[in-house]
Amino acid sequence: MSAMLLINAVILKFAERDLISARVKTGSLLLQALEQRLEHEAYENKTLTDIKGDTRLSDQITTLIRTGGFNEFILINKDGTGIFSVISSEVSGDEGEKSALKALKTEEPVFNLHGVTWGVVWPAKKTLTVSRPIFFRGKPAGAASISASLSPIYQTLRKSEKVFLFYILMNTLILVLFGFFLFSRNVLNPIHKLLDIAETFKEGEDFPHLAHSSRNEIGRLYSSLNMMLKRLDENKKELKKHILELEKANREIKSTQGEIIKSERLASVGRLATGLAHEIGNPIGIVLGYLELLKREDLDDQERKDFLERTESEITRISQIISQLLDFSRPPNGLPSMTNLHMLIIEVLNMLKPQPIMSEIEVKTFFNASEDMVWADPGQIKQVLLNIIINSVDAMESVTHKKNLIIETSDNENFIKLIFADTGSGIKEQDITRIFDPFYTTKDPGKGTGLGLSICYRIIESLGGTIHAESPGGKGMRITIQLPVKKDDKENEE
Repeated sequence: MSAMLLINAVILKFAERDLISARVKTGSLLLQALEQRLEHEAYENKTLTDIKGDTRLSDQITTLIRTGGFNEFILINKDGTGIFSVISSEVSGDEGEKSALKALKTEEPVFNLHGVTWGVVWPAKKTLTVSRPIFFRGKPAGAASISASLSPIYQTLRKSEKVFLFYILMNTLILVLFGFFLFSRNVLNPIHKLLDIAETFKEGEDFPHLAHSSRNEIGRLYSSLNMMLKRLDENKKELKKHILELEKANREIKSTQGEIIKSERLASVGRLATGLAHEIGNPIGIVLGYLELLKREDLDDQERKDFLERTESEITRISQIISQLLDFSRPPNGLPSMTNLHMLIIEVLNMLKPQPIMSEIEVKTFFNASEDMVWADPGQIKQVLLNIIINSVDAMESVTHKKNLIIETSDNENFIKLIFADTGSGIKEQDITRIFDPFYTTKDPGKGTGLGLSICYRIIESLGGTIHAESPGGKGMRITIQLPVKKDDKENEE
C-alpha cells in the first residue's frame, strides 16, 4: 500500500507538470494568434497604439482569451505603456505586467508560476503567466502576456485522485485478504500445530512425528524440530541407561564402602582383642585360684562366701571387658539418633583404658561444650573416636618425652568443636593434606591399612560436619572436628 501511494504521488506530480506544460503551450499558441491578429490590425491602422480604442478588436481578444481558459490579458507598447488589458478577479495584473516588461526587454517568450494555493495533496503554485514580445514588420512593437489560474487543473487531478485512491484501497483490501490467507496457511497454522504439540506433550509420551512438505522456513523448522525430537528421544534413552548404570554403580560403591568400614572396624577390634587378651588373662588366673581354694574341705562358710564374691567380681570384670568389645564389634544399624558425644568419648576411653598401649598415655579431657547432643549413628561416632585416639597413641609410641592426649570440646554457634591434640612425632607439612586419602599411612607395614582417617572423613562429612588436621612445626598432631548440634524440642520451640 505504501508503494502504491508513493507511485500515486509520483504520477500526480508528473500529471501536474504535464498539464501545466500543456497550459504553457496553449498560452504560447494564443499569444502567437493574437500577435498575428494585432499585426494585421496594425497594418491597417499603421501603429499598435491606434488599436487601443477599437472596441470590436477588444471584444474579439477577450473572447479568444476566455475560450482558451485564461483570465487575464495585458498588452503594452514598446515603451512599456499599457495599451489594452483584460483583468479578472482570480488573478493579479501586477505579475502579468512584470512578465510582459521582461519579455519586451529580453525579446524572448517568458512564462512563470506565482502565488500559492492548495494543490492535490500539497501546496502548489496558484497562477501561470505566459508573455511574448509583439513584432511589427520584424521590429519589436510591444509585448503581451496572458495569465490563468491553475485551480481547474488541481480540481481535475483531485477527481482523478479519488478514483485512484479507491483503486488503491480495493487493491490493498484484496492483497491483505489474500496475503492473510497465505500467511495463515503457511505460517500461522503450522505454528499453532507446534504450539499445540508443545502444550499437550507430557513426560513419558512418545514424541510425535511432525509432517510438513513445505520448503520454506516453516518447513525447514519442522524438519529441524523432527531431527531435534529424534535426537532428544535418543538422548533420553541413553540418559536413562546412564542413570541405571550410575544407580547400579552407586549401590556397589555404598556396598563397597560399607565393607571397607566393616573391615576397618574388624581390624580395630582385632587390635583391641590382642590387648585385652592379657587383661582378661589376669582375672581368669585369679578365678582359677579361687576355684582351687573352694575345693578345700577345711573352709568355713564365711571364707567360702568371701572367695565366691571375689570370683564373681573378677568374672564380672571379664564380662564388662568382653561386653565393651562386643558392643564395638557389633555392626551399627546405620540409623541416626540423639547421641551424647561426651558420654561416647568416656565410653571409648573406658574401653581403651585396659589396653597395654594406653599404659604410658595420660589422657586429659576438657568438656567445655554446653551442648553435646548430635544427630548421628552412635556406632559410627565410636569408630571415628577410636580411629583418631588409636592413631594418636601409635604416633606417641616411639617418643621419649611425656606422652599426653588432650580431648577438648567447645561451643561454636550451632556446632560442637572436638579437638584431639597429642604429643606424638607429628607429620611433615607436605604430607598433611594427604592423611585423609584412602590407603595413605605413615605406619610400618602390618600396623595399619591407611583407611582409618579416610573413613572418619567420610562419616563426619555425611553428618554435615568438618574434620581438619594440622601438625604445628611437625611436632604433635591436632585433629579438629565440628559436628552440628541437635537441640531438644523445648529449646527449638523457645
